[in-house]
Amino acid sequence: MSAPLLELQAVSHVYPDGSAGLDDCTLTLHRGRRYALLGANGAGKTTVLQHLNGLLRPTAGTLRQDGQPFDYSRKGLTALRTRVGLVFQNPDRQLFSALVEEDVSFGPLNLGLHEYEVRHRVAAALDAVGLRSHARRAVHQLSFGQKKRVCIAGVLAMEPDVLLLDEPMAGLDAPMQTELTALLDRLAARGVTILLSTHDIDFALRWADDIHVMAAGRCIASGPAQQLAAQTDVLQAAGQRPPAALALHAELVALGVLPQGPAPRSVDALLDTLRALKQSGVITA
Repeated sequence: MSAPLLELQAVSHVYPDGSAGLDDCTLTLHRGRRYALLGANGAGKTTVLQHLNGLLRPTAGTLRQDGQPFDYSRKGLTALRTRVGLVFQNPDRQLFSALVEEDVSFGPLNLGLHEYEVRHRVAAALDAVGLRSHARRAVHQLSFGQKKRVCIAGVLAMEPDVLLLDEPMAGLDAPMQTELTALLDRLAARGVTILLSTHDIDFALRWADDIHVMAAGRCIASGPAQQLAAQTDVLQAAGQRPPAALALHAELVALGVLPQGPAPRSVDALLDTLRALKQSGVITA
């Protein structure tokens, strides 16, 4: 396998007030993968994202980019933030322009791009998040979910290789979560590496290729989503319950309703399996 796109090696971080944000944390991101950063509130998920984007610098340990130690010079940070976009949990921390299109164009303009290229990127980014018709709207008139999508558009306009999202589903209703998931799937299909933080084990299992599990400022486990989500001891150590789909599947197998085999990655997929078995006559009740 090629060198990781981004890697934290034994990174610790102590905030100015003396509190520990990370403690000997190691994790890697490889190109084109979908990652969930799973953990309870206060586990260090946001601190990890801010190190991967260069907003925070390790107190100890190393950030590596493309296999090389990261250069924290102004030039290095500019290059990193061009390739690695971060979307905060609270959109009001990220939005500062009066109009939607002004906010989305801020990053490309700072790259010194030609006006035509900036307009093209802004239009494409707003199309991607379904807000092209809102280009001239005032940011303060938008809903919470719309503001989140503007933040994502601002990052997409930079055409990053990596997209980092801090609790992107927080504050969104079910239809908005479905729309955002579809957007993330489209970006992943284009080859964008995505890492999002969440405390929702069911979503992590359903969506991610790989899961990193955080507890007390440390990445305590990493691996393919379906394998890691079945490790109840790891989940318990991170304050997580087993995924509903895996727990329900295990119960149905124990009752003899379902045969032994790999568990579906969501309750919806499990229900589809049950319906298919009923239609085929395997289940008669």
